[in-house]
Amino acid sequence: MFSLASLRPLLLATAVLAGSVGPSAASEVRPPFGYGTPATPEQIAGWDIDARGEDGQGLPAGKGDVAQGAEVFAEQCTACHGTFGEGEGRYPKLAGGAGSLTADRPELTVGSYWPFAVTLWDYINRAMPFGAPHTLSADDVYALTAYILNLNNLVPEGFVADKESLPKVKMPNHDNFTWQDPRPDTAMKPCMTNCVDPSTLKIVSTAEGQELTPRTTGPLDDMQPK
Repeated sequence: MFSLASLRPLLLATAVLAGSVGPSAASEVRPPFGYGTPATPEQIAGWDIDARGEDGQGLPAGKGDVAQGAEVFAEQCTACHGTFGEGEGRYPKLAGGAGSLTADRPELTVGSYWPFAVTLWDYINRAMPFGAPHTLSADDVYALTAYILNLNNLVPEGFVADKESLPKVKMPNHDNFTWQDPRPDTAMKPCMTNCVDPSTLKIVSTAEGQELTPRTTGPLDDMQPK
């Protein structure tokens, strides 16, 4: 059995140790989990690469024209997307498909479907070329964007893409997108006191027939409510 007298040297040593490290430890600023360092502006900039479709916010300096884009496309893109954006194998088509969105087999190309030209720049910049994404310079991405828009007859051959000109390109399908959510806002705070009796609640309407979800190909769901 230990006595208080035998524990005094240990308690004294513990107090001295705590007193020697306490003030410096209290003043030291440490990360929450004790490791890592705050991200530098350069590190943040390396991840902050998005460009907003509607107004081009986030587009970097640089420029590229259609002719330059044709050269980059031939070197980096034709293996998957074909010489003129027609697609190879099961890789997607980039051009064509105008007027096909209401057909049984719509072609969702850049020209027929995409709502913003800036989104094309953003996607190429972050995801292409396949297998080596985010390796193209800003100028090459601008040039590819100009070339693909030209393949879809959306810009002339002399078009130069940059952060000023690209947001001004009006895409054919832009106005066919729904930019406001038509669904009602049903968010409610949970009731804690004087709540409604659940047995008195009734469903007075459903989403059926409200055109809130898109139609898809194939047979329609003809299930009737119980």
